[in-house]
Amino acid sequence: MLIQVSATGAILAPPAIAPALLNQLGVDSVGIGAYIATAYIAAALSSVYAAAFIQRWGSIRTSQVALGFCAAGLLLIASLGPFLAALGAIALGIGYGPITPASSDILARTTPADRYALVFSLKQTGVPLGGAVAGLAAAPIAVHVGTSSSLIFMAILCVLAATLGQSLRHQLDNTRAPSAPWPTRAGFMMPIHMVLSHPGLRVLALCSLVFSAVQMCLSSYLVTYLNASLGWTLVAAGAGLAVAQSGGVVGRILWGAVADMTGKTMATLRALAAAMAASSILMVMLQPSTSPALVLTLVCVFGCTAIGWNGVYLAAVARQAPQGTAGTATAGCLFFTYIGVVVSAPLFGVLSTALGNMGVGFALLAIPLGVMVFSTRTMKV
Repeated sequence: MLIQVSATGAILAPPAIAPALLNQLGVDSVGIGAYIATAYIAAALSSVYAAAFIQRWGSIRTSQVALGFCAAGLLLIASLGPFLAALGAIALGIGYGPITPASSDILARTTPADRYALVFSLKQTGVPLGGAVAGLAAAPIAVHVGTSSSLIFMAILCVLAATLGQSLRHQLDNTRAPSAPWPTRAGFMMPIHMVLSHPGLRVLALCSLVFSAVQMCLSSYLVTYLNASLGWTLVAAGAGLAVAQSGGVVGRILWGAVADMTGKTMATLRALAAAMAASSILMVMLQPSTSPALVLTLVCVFGCTAIGWNGVYLAAVARQAPQGTAGTATAGCLFFTYIGVVVSAPLFGVLSTALGNMGVGFALLAIPLGVMVFSTRTMKV
């Protein structure tokens, strides 16, 4: 889990300190969308190629290399030069992409099938915990020490996690095949083709495209929304992000347990989509005079749903995947997950800037969520 926490904290650290970082880079809030798009295009590509590296190196070694890229990306952004920051976003994406396929490969080999949703959800709590670390640690360090120091701190966490992972390699990388072929163009398309040719995986991938868009808009723009639109300080806004991510921790465990107990994965995902839509609409009603307690309650509920769906989704992918191909199926589905991030983050920034109200941007997220609920109402996975 420490690997997931470190990787997520790394990729969410720049948005968590966005007001200070963008000011030093000389760009406006649209820069958040540009960063997310750049990082997640790289993540989409590296997640698909991850299957070949997992087979050749093993999941732990693949994760260690990935964390090295994350650390390098943070250090490049810490230079505060626009060109190096762009390279840093690419490096962070390359590092983030293989993390989830690698962990899914491990869990699929070691978890009883009837506990998939809960166990995958517990593992995936590392994502909101990483976001909470970014909000609670990166933002205060940026304010009190400096923006670059904040990013360097997150890079050190990545190096630490990669180092500690070495103790697990002999035990968990015992299925690797060192002579397996290196990634090829055909290998790149194999995970995607698996998803598109499998009805259950195809439905899950399309759902994740919408969900990931909502999750990333909340995770990437909440600090800026609280700071710029509601007048909160950067430290307070970072704490708000931590509350949303903490809601995601609770949600991932809760929804995983619900999906396992009911056996109705698709119904659980539809219910989460409806709750996300309601929360996104309520965001537009917040004002600078709104009670902080009320704001935090809303962002916690929003986080519980918009950041709480991933474990249910990944468990369903592992169930649907042909025997022994959980890592490959996850890689293929994540390609579509990341496409949702790539499209939504810059679009959200542009629309919010054009409308002059980021709250309206959040409310508009209810539209694709409603379409997803309606279009999948008869589907079962």
